Amino acid sequence: MIIDGKKTAAELREELKKKISQLKSTYNAVPGLTVILVGNDVPSKIYVKNKEKFAKEVGMNSEVIRYPVDLQENELLNKIKELNKNDQVSGILVQLPLPKHINKRKVIETIDYGKDVDGFHPMNVGNLSSGYDSSIPCTPLGCSLLLKKAEKNLSGKHAVVIGRSNLNGKPMTQLLLKENCTVTITHSKTKDLKTECLKADIIIAAVGVPKLVKGDWVKKGAIVIDVGINKTDAGIVGDVDFDEVSKVAKAITPVPGGVGPMTIACLLSNTVECFKKAHYK
Repeated sequence: MIIDGKKTAAELREELKKKISQLKSTYNAVPGLTVILVGNDVPSKIYVKNKEKFAKEVGMNSEVIRYPVDLQENELLNKIKELNKNDQVSGILVQLPLPKHINKRKVIETIDYGKDVDGFHPMNVGNLSSGYDSSIPCTPLGCSLLLKKAEKNLSGKHAVVIGRSNLNGKPMTQLLLKENCTVTITHSKTKDLKTECLKADIIIAAVGVPKLVKGDWVKKGAIVIDVGINKTDAGIVGDVDFDEVSKVAKAITPVPGGVGPMTIACLLSNTVECFKKAHYK
């Protein structure tokens, strides 16, 4: 089974479109997403353009604030504080990476955690790890939804997460624990990664190493979610050797067309949730 991220993301956007229409009827207002882009990083510009496009498609207000690469840190922080106070803004996202002279941690912590649609604010990170309500980082949230397409009941499954980043590995682990999985986190210092992977019912690969996970690393019937997006001479490939692994896995996400489309759809979903929480207070 190839888990179709494009189709699942389109279904989620359709659901969001209906929710937003209902919210508009109830509150005479719609969720608003503001994205801040600093500099001219080409992949960031493409991501932001897609975020803007899909936000408008589902019926929410969308604003992109673009700054030159030499923007002063204080100016950015002041703009975030201004957006925090703006009731028309449900979600704030500062596109990463930022120029080196701007402190990423300071930027993340300045965003009101109730408007933190990326789920990176320490308050949201703490709430997620404690099992409380929180904004969940978009990529692991997307992975979780795709997993459910292949297996509705994950309880008791052994999951191996490759990568321990704050963006994916750590929050993905929390989501898997919430589903009652037994979770092993692996990383660059893991001594025998192949052996760890062979124990797994579920593999989540998110390290940025092209085709790291081979066919003989995966036991028959495992579910494999590939988060990697790597540019190679042969084109875009994931962290999983798709041709090999697809022969043994029960289900697998392709690259491209797997996790990627879900990330933006989950960002929109987080924005809707932030809007609802703000209006239910």
